Amino acid sequence: MSIDQKRQMIYPTLRYKDAPAAVAFLTEVLGLRADFVVPGPDDTIAHAQLAWGNELIMLGSAVGNERGISSAVGGCCIYLAIDDPDAHHDRAVAGGAEVAMGLTDQEYGSREFAVRDAEGNLWCFGTYQPAPGDH
Repeated sequence: MSIDQKRQMIYPTLRYKDAPAAVAFLTEVLGLRADFVVPGPDDTIAHAQLAWGNELIMLGSAVGNERGISSAVGGCCIYLAIDDPDAHHDRAVAGGAEVAMGLTDQEYGSREFAVRDAEGNLWCFGTYQPAPGDH
């Protein structure tokens, strides 16, 4: 199998107790785009892909460990690069997001903030866009 290195190669994947509510929060409040959502039984989500620009995160409902995959929830931190963190911060606050870190100018040149979703995951937004070899 050949890997296309022009495409995304790391896919953060989250599990939620209430995945439909997480999708609503992430799309309506934080501005991600629902790219692909597969409903599961009993108001669960079997699989979802949410887009940020040209990148994807994946998520689904925590429904057990039937495939040997951990279904732990919460405690993850996702960083999303953004041009205007101030405006995005205002959008998140207006949407009721819990601010975990207010707008901050970091020593490494990024302006960023962080919010927490209903299940404890941190969503950080900032201007920092590292690439391999940029140190």
